[in-house]
Amino acid sequence: MATIETTYLGGLRTEATHVQSGTKIITDAPVDNQGRGEAFSPTDLLSASLGSCMLTIMGIAARTHNIDMDGTQCSITKIMAANPRRVAEIVVNFRFPKSYTDKEKKILEHAGLTCPVHISLGEDIKKTIDFGW
Repeated sequence: MATIETTYLGGLRTEATHVQSGTKIITDAPVDNQGRGEAFSPTDLLSASLGSCMLTIMGIAARTHNIDMDGTQCSITKIMAANPRRVAEIVVNFRFPKSYTDKEKKILEHAGLTCPVHISLGEDIKKTIDFGW
């Protein structure tokens, strides 16, 4: 069974449906690539996936080790390259709502850097991660 069903809506827009939950995501081509930029672009979602995955796996580690990281945020910057057009770099800057011990920092960093998306992104995409410690 498919995980996601995606339909091209026309006008450089798609609608992806998460089969299990029915949740929908609209994508739109960015303004610099003939689109309207009225929704996440596919490359925005790729970049957002890195930050979300890191936070999720860090959250699992935090739960396992009784570390409170609720409210943690990250800013994600996607840097494109041309010829061929592609994501060249994803910059992730974390902001934690509290201070942590060196041991807790190590646990959280290891979890984030070993998330499935981080590991899945090839070497040709630079991943710049700042935990902000």
